[in-house]
Amino acid sequence: MANVTLRNVRKAYPNGFEAIKGVDVDVADGQFCVLVGPSGCGKSTLLRMVAGLETITSGEIDIGGRVVNQVEPADRDIAMVFQNYALYPHMSVFNNMAYGLRNRGMKEAEIKTRVEEAARILELGTMLTRKPGQLSGGQRQRVAMGRAIVRQPKVFLFDEPLSNLDAKLRIAMRVEIRKLQRRLNTTSIYVTHDQLEAMTLADILVVMNGGQVEQVGNPLAIYEKPATTFVASFIGAPPMNLMSTRAEEIKSQLGGNAGEAGILGIRPEDFVITDQTPSGGVALSLSVEAIERVGAETFVYGSREQEDQRVAATPGELPPGEVIVRIPGTEAPAIGQKIRVAAVRSKLHLFSGDGRKRIEA
Repeated sequence: MANVTLRNVRKAYPNGFEAIKGVDVDVADGQFCVLVGPSGCGKSTLLRMVAGLETITSGEIDIGGRVVNQVEPADRDIAMVFQNYALYPHMSVFNNMAYGLRNRGMKEAEIKTRVEEAARILELGTMLTRKPGQLSGGQRQRVAMGRAIVRQPKVFLFDEPLSNLDAKLRIAMRVEIRKLQRRLNTTSIYVTHDQLEAMTLADILVVMNGGQVEQVGNPLAIYEKPATTFVASFIGAPPMNLMSTRAEEIKSQLGGNAGEAGILGIRPEDFVITDQTPSGGVALSLSVEAIERVGAETFVYGSREQEDQRVAATPGELPPGEVIVRIPGTEAPAIGQKIRVAAVRSKLHLFSGDGRKRIEA
């Protein structure tokens, strides 16, 4: 096992495009780190740089106290699980898992022990003679993980390993990956664009955007105190409501408390439907435009009344005037109904006008 430290890591291509813009991340020994962000944010590029599959332009990648910038992938003592499984279709499950060990010249007795132990952990014991074409998607993914486990590496790297699975199987495999990592206690770095997957798996969450790190920390801490409007809108489903504090309806309620803030954020679950205006909080008048019932809870989509339409949309803001309210149960106001919603002061998030800075109330 080992820690992984990235120090001012950058990646620029010959055409001048800078894919990674000075990333600093420290993953402690045994931690599960998740890199999350939208497509094109640089998370897979960063993972491939750790693996040695992409060269770095500058900075340092340290694995277990050794700078590996110039070390070949095979010598970094890492194991990678890919999105497309990368299994040999003509080989049995056993031989797929054993292939890398044979290339290293390991004795067959040791290979057999390692493969059978990995198969037991992953519940693949009855499938060792099958070919990949005879397996389901979830079983193939477990074989790919088994191939990584038998290596007994210092670090596991996962590149969106669940993207090809259906929703139900993704949930099951997500749980299995987390249980497996805790059991093996191997340092792991996992890439995904799915923020729910990231929140449930991570010990340490790295939110990326445009080749940069927006925020690093415990998933729940990031959810409760996002550092920027990008993080606020990306982490959480439905996303945080973001609106300008310059809109007269909001400004009059916040008063001097708004300070230097230009953007107000409120999570959908932090609104309640009420006629009361909480002291120091915010209340909005909405016209209900859509309802989504998703079982134990309901999402109410409303448009703000008294909205100052002269105010331009701010970075990360929802469409002008739209607010999402999450309420428990299946009961909801009718479409077209006028309602008033409020959030107490402790549930408000304030950001600078450009969305790049969180402002503590």
